[in-house]
Amino acid sequence: MEFKKVSIRSIDQSAVRSLAEDWALVTAGTKDGFNTMTVSWGGLGEIWGKDAAFIFIRPQRYTFGFLEANDRFTISFFGGAQKKALALCGSKSGRDTDKVKEAGLTSVFDGDTTYFAEATLVLKCRKMAKYDLTPDGFLDDEVADNYDGTNYHRMFIAEIEETLIK
Repeated sequence: MEFKKVSIRSIDQSAVRSLAEDWALVTAGTKDGFNTMTVSWGGLGEIWGKDAAFIFIRPQRYTFGFLEANDRFTISFFGGAQKKALALCGSKSGRDTDKVKEAGLTSVFDGDTTYFAEATLVLKCRKMAKYDLTPDGFLDDEVADNYDGTNYHRMFIAEIEETLIK
């Protein structure tokens, strides 16, 4: 089945459920070098007059360097069908293994982005801003329980430039 371009605003599925329960893959880089990782933290919405995606990545993650080095990234959703593959991509590092191959996924190289043929929905995103989470910004004490005093996430805010659906 081929992808077709649609408006992100025409998608009826819950972004919260899709991220929190089904998970997704964030991928940055091109055919010359890329990495992907499983994400369950993020959101979709509108900011600065643009449809946007928000993702949170720790600087220690291998994918972080690819996000920093590239203007664009993708978020691939699988509707829960590839949960085992996403679990593998969230537990292994691309520094140590070809986790895409090990997960049985098929990379699609599209200009300066990479996504996966098995996805049911792909968001092609362009970074607009990034912010580091820090303890002084936490207003709820329970938020700090997600950290050990280090390894705080960076939030990337990106315009959704293109939405592909099967």
